[in-house]
Amino acid sequence: MNFNLTSKLPHVGTTIFTKMTMLANEQQALNLSQGFPDFETDPKLIQLVSKAMEQGHNQYAPMIGAQTLRDTIAKKYREIYDVAVDATVELTVTSGGTQAIFTAIATAVRPQDEVIIFEPAYDCYAPTIELFGGKVVPVRLLAPDFQIDWDYVATLINSKTRLIIINNPNNPTGKVLGREELIKLGDLLSGTNALLLSDEVYEHIVFDGVSPQSVLEIPTLRERSFVIASFGKLLHTTGWKIGYCIAPQQLTQEFRKVHQFNVFSVNTPMQFAIAAYLEDISYVKGLSHFFERKRNLLKDGLRGSRFKILPCEGTYFLNIDYSAISQEKEFEFACSLTRQHKIATIPLSAFYKEATNQQVLRVCFAKKDETLLKAVEILNKV
Repeated sequence: MNFNLTSKLPHVGTTIFTKMTMLANEQQALNLSQGFPDFETDPKLIQLVSKAMEQGHNQYAPMIGAQTLRDTIAKKYREIYDVAVDATVELTVTSGGTQAIFTAIATAVRPQDEVIIFEPAYDCYAPTIELFGGKVVPVRLLAPDFQIDWDYVATLINSKTRLIIINNPNNPTGKVLGREELIKLGDLLSGTNALLLSDEVYEHIVFDGVSPQSVLEIPTLRERSFVIASFGKLLHTTGWKIGYCIAPQQLTQEFRKVHQFNVFSVNTPMQFAIAAYLEDISYVKGLSHFFERKRNLLKDGLRGSRFKILPCEGTYFLNIDYSAISQEKEFEFACSLTRQHKIATIPLSAFYKEATNQQVLRVCFAKKDETLLKAVEILNKV
């Protein structure tokens, strides 16, 4: 039957994450493609969820999020960033980081608005912008350093620029924008009507002595920003899909108008459990060391391989250059690697709108040590 339904996203197909995971399952390969841990979260957190259920926290949470969790989040920002967040008028609990991103874009972007994104970019940004009639204006960043030319960015900002999206630390590049770059961005946006969406889901996974950075620390950015974060990466619970958005009161009011008719409210017992678990903020402060050790295990293990290791300042992804091994395009090489060597990765080209081939693959190291050691063994033989 023909319903004459015109696709709103005609160029969107199955995501690269689904493709590579399906291939990994088919080949019974080690899956370092999708960004989730293969180890469990703290049993104490699971017990706190059960406790919350037993205490009767099983009905709808408030639309803006459980008060206890919002207070815990605000406390975190005071202690980590020395920033005051109003838990009532500036903070909304969401069904994961991606739903928060979708809602912020839906709130801000109207037909013909321009949205600047930095590529390689997380794959939900561009389709969501297009869904709401916006025009994607990509800034292509290239390996190995993925450096931003802010003077070039300045030339792209005009009266149609509604939103700029940054991801800091960045997935998939592993790059961290420092305070000076954030101040530079603030200067560029001063005097414009452009808003900022800062995707900070990996905020506490930074390495080599780097401190977490948030645009909330930069007054010129805070006044115009949606800051998105997630507990999935923080607590090794990506399947729980609980995140949040912090924005000035005026932006939050509009954000909640969309949010309430999208998901309305978020898993209640898990909100109470997370709030109780994060009463001790030292857990958050230990994340960098936890993942830096895993990064180093993978990085050091590949020093003798034919892969070139690209810098990784944050997130739990390492990029590897295979140009000394093959001239195949990234997707084809990633498939060959999965079929012939039984290890799945993600081609970096999947994060660009236009075809790009830099012979770079993204590898997830949020894995058990034995998984990483097995990956090292395989990759050293390629």
